[in-house]
Amino acid sequence: MELFMSMCLVLSLSVAFSCLCKLVLQRRDQSCYLLAYECYEPPEDMKLQTDSCAKIVLRNKNLGLEDFRFLLKTIVNSGIGEETSCPINILQGREENPTLADSLSEMDVTMFDTLDKLFARYTSVSPSQIDILVVNVSMFSPAPSLTSRIVNRYKMRENIKTFNLSGMGCSASLVAVDVVQGLFKSYKDSYALVVSTESMAPNWYCGKEKSMMLTNCLFRSGGCSMLFTNKRNLKHQAILKLKALVRTHIGSNDDAYNCCIQLEDDNGYLGFRLTKHLTKAAALALTMNLRVLVPKVLPLREILRYLVETRLREISGTKSQKLEAVGVGLNLKAGIEHFCIHPGGRAIIDGIGKSLALSDYDVEPSRMALFRFGNTSAAGFWYALGYMEAKKRLKKGDRILMSGFGAGFKCNNIVWEVLRDLDDANVWKSCIDSYPPERIVNPFMENFSWIYDECLSFVRIDFSKLA
Repeated sequence: MELFMSMCLVLSLSVAFSCLCKLVLQRRDQSCYLLAYECYEPPEDMKLQTDSCAKIVLRNKNLGLEDFRFLLKTIVNSGIGEETSCPINILQGREENPTLADSLSEMDVTMFDTLDKLFARYTSVSPSQIDILVVNVSMFSPAPSLTSRIVNRYKMRENIKTFNLSGMGCSASLVAVDVVQGLFKSYKDSYALVVSTESMAPNWYCGKEKSMMLTNCLFRSGGCSMLFTNKRNLKHQAILKLKALVRTHIGSNDDAYNCCIQLEDDNGYLGFRLTKHLTKAAALALTMNLRVLVPKVLPLREILRYLVETRLREISGTKSQKLEAVGVGLNLKAGIEHFCIHPGGRAIIDGIGKSLALSDYDVEPSRMALFRFGNTSAAGFWYALGYMEAKKRLKKGDRILMSGFGAGFKCNNIVWEVLRDLDDANVWKSCIDSYPPERIVNPFMENFSWIYDECLSFVRIDFSKLA
């Protein structure tokens, strides 16, 4: 009997040990490594400086004096500088009647430029070796698809797995990484490409509704291509390793669903409306996301400290509703060294920075990415990451939090681990020595402050003739 019990015990331990080993091996095979990335740097003829920006705004015959004053104030306070870029058709005055050729040309230039540079940088991987291709462009979905254009251009093999993500908003590149991570669980020893950009050429708003004019002031041309793998033998060549990814979707809430939405205004002009509920939706989504993310990235002592302090505030009755909403009190720096907030606008960067108790140093990469390149939609994270790398901030073992929002309404957060010291100047090479500037200013107000002259309120002005 004792012999039988001993044999059962040994067998049970063997099965348990086998299951544990299998689980460990499965986890080892599910790693997601970033090998390289390339951001798009638009040419000089696409630059949108103060004068050219004013001409585009003045061409809109639907705008009155107060509308122009609103746009002037928005542009000045946007946090955007004079080095941003926009599509050629908008600079040439064809924003009201864009063609399919304009849209496809914009996509081709961005996608192929970044992919050419990526394959030139990482020469050990050819287009024919790519197993998975994910393209995210929220506002444009042609047929054949954008992934098909890439497959055709680079003559990729016939069994490549391709995915097109549309309508996912500014955090779509983080969603694309999640798609890659999920596929890596089924496809071993694979390479994956993610191409992240946005379509501006056919999506310039030509109406006069203030809540829809904001996108014209913020969004600019940009894009990024990234190369990933789950090959463990390439870990020493990788620059980042995915540590945690949490996606939160609160689209079941009507206010959140409608706070950031594409539609036509009362005059039939298509645009993107941002409502007053956006801030509340962002706070709710971020709070829900952090509840899941924090236990994955912060040490236990910091979590216990936060819980004790929260309980003490409840007992003393000093806890405010606002503090509860955004989770103020968490010290994310106990588990995160660098913060890559999506450079969607100054208000977004400042709001998240304040909520997470971040310093000016922490949010500097996002502010500089916004100032230099504007809101490049889902590619914005990678311009901010490039800034950190160009400034030689990223050291082996550091962790980076990428945090952003998207229409729907969603909040997506990723934590990366830096696998080696990084110092490539990348897309910032030509200007990194001049950043950060002493003052972040837009000369729009200086050049066009005359629009605030109250005398003009009594004059009817045809802005299109001024242009």
